[in-house]
Amino acid sequence: MTAELILDRDGLRIERVVTSGTFALDGGTWEVENNIYLIGNDTDVVVIDAAHSAQPIVDAVAGRHVNAVLCTHGHNDHVTVAPELGESLHAPVLLHPGDDVLWKQSHPDVTHWMLDDRQRIAVAGTDIEVIHTPGHSPGSVCLHLPEVRVLCSGDTLFSGGPGATGRSYSDFPTIIGSIRDRLFALPEDTTVLTGHGDGTTIGAESPHLADWIARGN
Repeated sequence: MTAELILDRDGLRIERVVTSGTFALDGGTWEVENNIYLIGNDTDVVVIDAAHSAQPIVDAVAGRHVNAVLCTHGHNDHVTVAPELGESLHAPVLLHPGDDVLWKQSHPDVTHWMLDDRQRIAVAGTDIEVIHTPGHSPGSVCLHLPEVRVLCSGDTLFSGGPGATGRSYSDFPTIIGSIRDRLFALPEDTTVLTGHGDGTTIGAESPHLADWIARGN
């Protein structure tokens, strides 16, 4: 599968690769498609998430230098091939330490670098800002590019509501607080690139917060 161009502005490109495989947690398994995003230019790139299959991601990198592989959270479908990618692309793999318990379920003998709230990762003349948004998992993060008003939300925010919180290490009031306090403080015209499915905007989702709370987990 070839990478889909999402944004091309002032030398900064965002591309999407979709891979498919299995999400497994709490004894259940689900077949899922995941979005992987590449942010960079002709020479340098950052990879967001490492889902299912390494080769389509390596193909999309196309020989560019990879500054980092950033994992939005530790569920197995988002870190499946993270160690493999880190090794093959000679890049550090970063994950918030809140999700170490999930990481170890997939990669018990592999360590990763730390991803912290408000950390900045430089690429292609801009910075990616880390926003810690616990709820879907304790270490979930969103990755914000303020200069182009783009947010990679992982599984924290989707078109139509928050990410799932019905499984281990997740919490509905926590994800609501993360979305309300951290994400809905961003400009309404911020494009949201989600971990699965189609994207949305902050402005399209923020009016529905009360409905999500009433609906519950």
